[in-house]
Amino acid sequence: MADTATTASVAAASAANASTDAPPFQLGKPRFQQTSFYGRFRHFLDIIDPRTLFVTERRLREAVQLLEDSKHGTLRPGVTNEQLWSAQKIKQAILHPDTNEKIFMPFRMSGYVPFGGTIVVGLLVPHQKLASPVFWLWLNQSHNARVDYANRNATKPSPMSKFIQGYLGAVISAVSIGVSLKVLVQKANKFTPTTRLLVQRFTLLPSIGPAGDGADASGPPHARPGGTPNHPVHAGEIETSQLEPEIARATSSPTVVYNKGL
Repeated sequence: MADTATTASVAAASAANASTDAPPFQLGKPRFQQTSFYGRFRHFLDIIDPRTLFVTERRLREAVQLLEDSKHGTLRPGVTNEQLWSAQKIKQAILHPDTNEKIFMPFRMSGYVPFGGTIVVGLLVPHQKLASPVFWLWLNQSHNARVDYANRNATKPSPMSKFIQGYLGAVISAVSIGVSLKVLVQKANKFTPTTRLLVQRFTLLPSIGPAGDGADASGPPHARPGGTPNHPVHAGEIETSQLEPEIARATSSPTVVYNKGL
């Protein structure tokens, strides 16, 4: 009788797994195939999913326990692949993979869009005084620096001085470029008032890219194809032969490193 019940439980679990579209669960592996653009796109959508910001402490503990049970082969009957993938998504969104500590909500990958988006709005609104763009540029670079630090590769410690150097360099670059462009636009006498107002809304955006690159060079760099993955942010590696042909032709390296976080 006991054997019959066990067989029935296993059969029910198999049927539940088969009834969903979720692929077989693999602990620590991406849910979506990384050999296609669509698979990588779905993977990054999962990473930045803001719904994980609202996961409760109890749900997080349940997710961690479910993954531990999967790791040790002690899963209860009826657990589906979908539940396991969901548990892994929750854990990876909230806990640092190296330190296992909770990442502060604004600095999680899933918080980058809602929290970073608010800053972008602040960068785009008209600024009458120089203090206003300086504040938003400083806030943007501060947020980026904290996201980089919170999601750093903690297996290879880096001196705090490098992070501070990168942060200061990014802030100084962003403020210098942004304020300089704003002053130039204000002094330009060939613009109509409407055109000047429109241009001024976007004068701060060019200062974001160069400043961000400066921060990556001095601080914890984003792992990217052709980059230097000494201290990557949750880096992954893939064989060049598995990439799309047009991307594979752009490098002679047998493998490329990519940032699994952003």
